[in-house]
This record gives sequence, structure tokens and C-alpha cells, in this order.
Amino acid sequence: MSDSDKRKYSSQVLDGADRAPSRAMLYPVGFTKDDFTKPKIGVASTWSQVTPCNFHIDKLAKESAKGVDAAGGKSVIFNTITISDGISMGTEGMKYSLVSREVIADSIETVVGCEGMDGYVAIGGCDKNMPGCVMAMARMNRASVFVYGGTILPGCATLKGEEKELDIVSVFEAVGKHASGEYSDEELQAVEESAIPGAGSCGGMYTANTMASAIEALGMSLPNSSAQAAVSDDKMRDCFDAGAAVLHLLEKGIKPRDIMTRKAFENAITVVIALGGSTNAVLHLLAMAHAAEVELSIDDFTEIGKRVPVLADLKPSGKYVMAELVKIGGTVPLMKMLLEAGLLHGDCLTVTGKTVAENLANSPLEYPEGQDVVRPLSNPIKKDSHLRILYGNLAPGGAVAKISGKEGESFTGRARVFECEEDAMTAILNGSIVAGDVIVIRREGPKGGPGMREMLGPTAAVMGRGLGDSVALITDGRFSGGSHGFVAGHITPEAFDGGPIGLLEEGDEITIDAVSNRIDMKVSEEEMAARKARWVQPEPHYKRGVLAKFAKLTATASQGAVTDGSL
Repeated sequence: MSDSDKRKYSSQVLDGADRAPSRAMLYPVGFTKDDFTKPKIGVASTWSQVTPCNFHIDKLAKESAKGVDAAGGKSVIFNTITISDGISMGTEGMKYSLVSREVIADSIETVVGCEGMDGYVAIGGCDKNMPGCVMAMARMNRASVFVYGGTILPGCATLKGEEKELDIVSVFEAVGKHASGEYSDEELQAVEESAIPGAGSCGGMYTANTMASAIEALGMSLPNSSAQAAVSDDKMRDCFDAGAAVLHLLEKGIKPRDIMTRKAFENAITVVIALGGSTNAVLHLLAMAHAAEVELSIDDFTEIGKRVPVLADLKPSGKYVMAELVKIGGTVPLMKMLLEAGLLHGDCLTVTGKTVAENLANSPLEYPEGQDVVRPLSNPIKKDSHLRILYGNLAPGGAVAKISGKEGESFTGRARVFECEEDAMTAILNGSIVAGDVIVIRREGPKGGPGMREMLGPTAAVMGRGLGDSVALITDGRFSGGSHGFVAGHITPEAFDGGPIGLLEEGDEITIDAVSNRIDMKVSEEEMAARKARWVQPEPHYKRGVLAKFAKLTATASQGAVTDGSL
């Protein structure tokens, strides 16, 4: 590719006598005369002191900038926002979480488009900024590479005379144990102080590690970017190499939509299932595919899930944290296993400029003998997917469940109906929820919440109170990657739109069946019609500001809750 083609966008902003004012603005921020002849490469940093997931990313961004400059580009670091689910969980603030995904994508698109970036690196460390970064890449379709900020190391505390590894979900579950009397005030304090030892994203196969793995499998990150500790030499090298990789992509003329194909999304879904990943992967992969104008639906998760087993014994349902997967070689050996079994498309292009098969052929990594973090295909944890797309008279537009099999494969119980998360949480902690209950948390959907709050607090409290195998929870909101138990979310249509979940009444019988992929309520069609006739759409919770804007623009959960264009 010619130098002028590499500078397709920056030349419009910087070249010619009439652009002297533009160049003048850049001398003070570090440009020299020669820099105006180089491709202008952005480094989108999600650095913030808001959360440990992102507070080291300023260093990573500087390292990526070094990689850009060493490869012959001119780097420009800029920031976007991040929020913390772990901090805002269970409060009104959590309604901004999913909204932040759209704000992040919009803000990166805005800077890259306005400033004439020829390409960019984007570095994310928490749940929403990862899909947000990739959505912007798909929209702009300029040479770009995603870098994962990396996983946190586990915390540790001595509880009841036993040393235990901890993470953020341990704290949420400790709240339930404290409410039940199992943990004292001092023990809850010990968990709180010890669970988060430093920088990095939440340690299990929760949403951050799930999405990092999905993006790598999609081809938009360098090999093993998803399986490195946040504070490590490997992560610093990954950042430097990503900066250089953008220049290589420019040279080769490779753009994100050359990589983010239908088959690449199938690879991403395959790896998410094999790792036992978060239900949020459904929501975010649909949104990323929409940005790339690739056809993808919730039913694709069902079809792929029929042939892909769960192999990784990772939290929340499993035993290990992500740091243990890092120790044994990360995601690359897993992808080699899947490729050799014919479960991955090896011909998909990646940000290395090579195909998935070529990348894996060049890697000597194999899992060591004796490890039990990742099972062989001959002995899976679950023979098919844990992510179940459910339909039925309670969710005619679909719902998403995460059923590991440990909690059973079906559940029937009586509805306990709550109009918001806080009311449900109160009932769980005060002992009002008992075995056989199906907790229904509604008006938490994309429009009704708005923003689809995650129900980690209630699901963790259920676990902490020892009800994990005797209580189910359903919602038109969503779940944290740390949630486990018999749970089903993303119920569509949502309550705010008059969906059946909004018509449920206390005591209605509900059945969730993860074998037939059904979610139904035992209410006659005549009774449902009568309830529908009495139903009145509630007033929106917000009428001004970003939450109101999101509620007005958002698609359904089954369409990824995207806001950029009609579906």
C-alpha cells in the first residue's frame, strides 16, 4: 500500500497549506514536522481510577503508543469512559452500565472520525468497554487492534481456619452468608478487604474475561491477549505488539470487517461456550455483529451450542480463576484443540494478518500433562452449551439462561414477583424467599430499567443463603458473568412493552426447562388475554438525560440492545 493510502484520513486533516492551523495545534502535543508524513494512529485508552479493572491502563496505552511509533506511525493517545459494575451493582447507578457500552462506542467513533485517525489500538479492561471498543472498530472500519487490559490475580483470606482464594463474587456471596448468620461482621470485613488485591478485571470467567476471549477468537486481538495477567511482562509486550500490528494492517490493507465475518463470530461463540462464558456474550456479540453488518441472532447460539462442549472448569460455576488458565498457556491451546476437532473455522483472517489456522500452527503451546483447568474433548464438563436460548409463553421473543447442569436441567416453582431489583434483594436477605420460589424481577429491561441492570446481588445472595439449588430467578434484565444458579434473563418482550413477564402474578406456576429450551407459565390463554386487557404501560423512570435517550433508541435484548440504527 502506498504512503498516501496509509494516510487516507489524516491527510484530509493535515495536508496542504490550508491545513496549517491543524498542524499548528499538534506541535504542542508532541508532533514534529516529520510526524505529519506518518500514519496517525490513535490509542483509545479506557484508563480510570473508577475501577481496578482499568486503573493500570494508562501504562498499557503508553506502551502501545511506543509500538506505533517504533513501527513508523505517529501515536495519539486519547481517552474514553469506563464505569464499574462491581461498584454500582444493586443501585440505581447500575442502570448506566449497558448504556456506557453505547457511549464508549460513540465516543471512540467521534474522536477517530473527527481527528482523522488512520487506524487505532483500543485497550479495554472492564465489561462494557470491550464490546464498545470493538463496535467502534466495526463502524469505522479502519485498521485497528483490540488489547485486553488483563485479568486480576486472586485475593486470599483465612475464614473459619481455612485459607480461601477470593474474588469479587466472593464478596457478593459473603453478603448472603452474613445475612444468614454464617459469616460474622469480622468475616465479612475480611472478605471485603482481601478479595481485590490489585489491578485487573474480575478473576473468573465472568463478562470481562469472556468478552476478551471472544474478541481474540473473533480475530481482533493478538494471540493470547485474553489470557494474560494485567500486571505482567506478557501484557506489556502485547500492548507494544498491538501498536506495531496496526501499521502492519495498514500496509496489508486489512480492515476490521475483513476480519469480523460471519464465520469469525461463529468462532467467538464457540470459544465462549468452551470456556463456560457469561450470558452477556450473547448481548454483546449481537451488538458487535450489528455494528459490522453481519447477520447473527440468538438462535445461532443454540445451533452452535449443540456441537460445542463446555471444557473449562472456571468460576463462577467451576473451580478455577482465569489466572490458572493463564498459568497453563491461556486460550491458544484451547483454540488448537477446537480447530483440530473441526469446531473452529481456521480460514478466518485475524489482526496478525494471518488466519486462525496459521496463528495456531505457529504456536508451540500445549496444555501441560496433569492439568485439570481445561478438560479434553473426550471428557467435557458438559457435552453441549451452558448458554440456553429459551422460548415459551413467558418469553415469545426469547430469553437467555446459563445452565451448567450442576443446578439441574429443569425447575418448576411459584412466582414471587418484584417490580425492581431492590425489592427482591430485601426479600432474599430477610428470609422471605424459600425453596420452590421463582424470583421474578421485572421492569429491568433495556427500556423499562432502563439499561438492563445485572442481578449479581440477588443471585449471589441466593447462593450465600444456601438456596442455590432450590430457588430460580428470572428477569427482563440481565446477569453478571459472576451469576450462577438456575437463572434466566433477557426475557423478551420486556415488562415495559407489555410482555408476558409484566403480566405474571404472585403464585403463578413457572417452569424452566433447559433440555427442551422452554420457559413457560401455567396460565390459560383466556386469563392472559384478560390480564393484557387490564395492563397499562407504566411511566418511564427517566424522561431526560442519557438514560431516557437510551430507552427511546434501544432495540430489544434479543437484538443486542443496540442504539445505532433500526433493526
